[in-house]
Amino acid sequence: MLRKKTKNRKAPSSIWRILGTFFFLSLTVIVALSAIGTAVIVSKLAQGLPSDDEILSYKANEASVVYDRNGKVITKLFLENRRPVELKDISRWMVMSTLAAEDSSFYSHHGIRPLAILRSIFSGEGGHGASTITQQLARNLFLTLDQTMQRKGREAILSLRIEQLYSKDKILETYLNAIYFGHGAWGVGAAAQAYFGKTPSNLTLAEASVLSGLIAAPERYSPIKNLKKSKVRQRYVLQRLTTLGWITEEQKERALSEKLTFNNTTVKNVLNVNKAPYFVSHILFKRLLPKYGRDRVYSSGLKIYTTIDLDLQIAAEEAIQELKSEGAIVAIDPETGEILALVGGKDFEISKFNRATQAYRQPGSAFKPILYTAALESGYMPTDHILDKPISYEIKESVDKIWTPGNYSKKFAGEEPLFEALTHSHNTPAVRLTDLTGVDAVMSMSRRMGITSPHLSPALSIGLGTASVTPLEMASVYCVYANNGKRVTPYSIREIRDNNDKTLENHTPRLEKAIESSTAIVMRSMLIDVVKAGTGRRAALPGYEVFGKTGTTNEYSDAWFAGGLPGLVSVVYAGNDDHRPLGRAATGGRIALPVWKNFMEKAVTMRTYPSTFDVPEDSPVVKVRICRKSGYIASEGCSSAELYLPEDRAPKAICPLHGGSPMMAMEDPNAPRLLLLPQDRSFQLGEMTVPSEVAPSTIPPSIPAHVPQGIAPATDPYADERETPATVEDKYQQLLKQYGLSD
Repeated sequence: MLRKKTKNRKAPSSIWRILGTFFFLSLTVIVALSAIGTAVIVSKLAQGLPSDDEILSYKANEASVVYDRNGKVITKLFLENRRPVELKDISRWMVMSTLAAEDSSFYSHHGIRPLAILRSIFSGEGGHGASTITQQLARNLFLTLDQTMQRKGREAILSLRIEQLYSKDKILETYLNAIYFGHGAWGVGAAAQAYFGKTPSNLTLAEASVLSGLIAAPERYSPIKNLKKSKVRQRYVLQRLTTLGWITEEQKERALSEKLTFNNTTVKNVLNVNKAPYFVSHILFKRLLPKYGRDRVYSSGLKIYTTIDLDLQIAAEEAIQELKSEGAIVAIDPETGEILALVGGKDFEISKFNRATQAYRQPGSAFKPILYTAALESGYMPTDHILDKPISYEIKESVDKIWTPGNYSKKFAGEEPLFEALTHSHNTPAVRLTDLTGVDAVMSMSRRMGITSPHLSPALSIGLGTASVTPLEMASVYCVYANNGKRVTPYSIREIRDNNDKTLENHTPRLEKAIESSTAIVMRSMLIDVVKAGTGRRAALPGYEVFGKTGTTNEYSDAWFAGGLPGLVSVVYAGNDDHRPLGRAATGGRIALPVWKNFMEKAVTMRTYPSTFDVPEDSPVVKVRICRKSGYIASEGCSSAELYLPEDRAPKAICPLHGGSPMMAMEDPNAPRLLLLPQDRSFQLGEMTVPSEVAPSTIPPSIPAHVPQGIAPATDPYADERETPATVEDKYQQLLKQYGLSD
């Protein structure tokens, strides 16, 4: 009986043992299969994700910054406006507000919060609102925003890997530099500046709670777009901070009541903040994008140090607004060629046409100094005489068979010294001097002094300024007079460095001899006289030697003033883009000169300039007072001009018209000469016959001289105009598309 009882008790135990073993093995198989399945799923989800090295080497896009010569920010170039900052340089209020709003358990989890995800799924939210800061970072840096389970799985995998590769502080720092805050501001550095004009370290609790409230939906909670919604979101963040015990109720209420001042201008126009749009556009499409490409220019944090002086640039931008027409201003340091200011129009948003560099326009009489410089180099003297009287040329193969240049005043001065003809901008002497000097010599001189325009034709009218040139070219020419004969190559970028402060390129002045120093000094003194006594009188600046020349074209379609003082050369151009006349009597002296004067008056208060030009001691020139009538040394009774002349060719005799000896004047080996063309009849100067270099011809002036083939006056300078506002606008849009800067 005992044996039977024992046997019956063992049977159930064996069954349970077998069942237990079966369930254990089944569970093991299930777990194993689940693990295998999970591994397969994870493996598939992980395909295409960045490697550990790629995650570690990630660097957020960083805006490139364009600086002026003094380190002031002109603009930032970015696809995503960022100002990366270290965590230690971010206000503790910003850190606390962000954690409270987005992930209060950030420092305790390992990248994901499984329970929060499950709670969100079972509540019908599909996982929304359960993302950790690490998950958000993974999504922002490496994934799309697709709301799919596959993306969420990939996000979780990346988050776990990021937590293994980075410290918590580094993850938070990267997150705060990566997230979007709206209005083009990426990262807390850009956001603090854009919204409050501050660095992140100076954000208050009130400001930080507003910014951290933007993270969830930047456009919806923007205080610029909807302050009421922004305040609701701010209250939520502050309440979270209070609930967590990170701030007191009193701190919360104080932050809520704090009056906030927003940097509205910057925020509304954050993508287009540009204090020198024509200049920046010029360097962008001429230099930066062709050399470095879009991604490097807009995303790699380049530091671009330019030549312009932002204060002068702003003064030029303001000055050009005085024009009723369009126009341009260019200012250059004549000793270095550095462009100090460049304005290509009145409103870049309305027209991208850069009139400083793209508008080829007739400079009129502003071109005459080039002619006179060629004449001086050919051996003519400022004191030599020339005729200002009617002259005609027969032009073959032209609709207008006879060309008869005239003066603006419709009057003629008769015989006068060359310097007087320039001072009063008489045209017929300029035509005669071009004929005497030679068109080829004038063209060659213009090239040597900085004219690169393709619109420079070998016409006899070239001396009157009928070539088409840009304001930048004219500024280059006038620099030659300011720096004693050296041609400078205008440049706009001094240095470019990468975001590690490594120098990528460095530029220094490029100077070369254009004309003899003595020729430049003599010519400059003639142009100083233009300002003292001629068409440029209103350009005078008390306390400074100023030189310059007005320019006006036929039909008053273009007006110029070009000139400078020691250390600064500037050119102002005014004109309508469709070449309509500027108005009756709209001369360079009336239209362009006042704008030039306004700009230069401001310039001398912003930078220090010498009062007089430097004349090297070894330069073979001498300063003399010359009679404006005779060209001899002035007596007390003469109306005179103070000029520099070649020392070995300056007149020695006193003016015979105002008290000097006629005999000594006739015997002076450096006596002024009368320069005559074959068609000019002999001419008497008072009672004294001035020695003539060319014997007067018996051909009456009423009979036109033939103009040699190929040097006929230019007819329509804008007939083949390629650069117009319309074509430039099209080209600008094409360039934006080419470099991926627009759709």
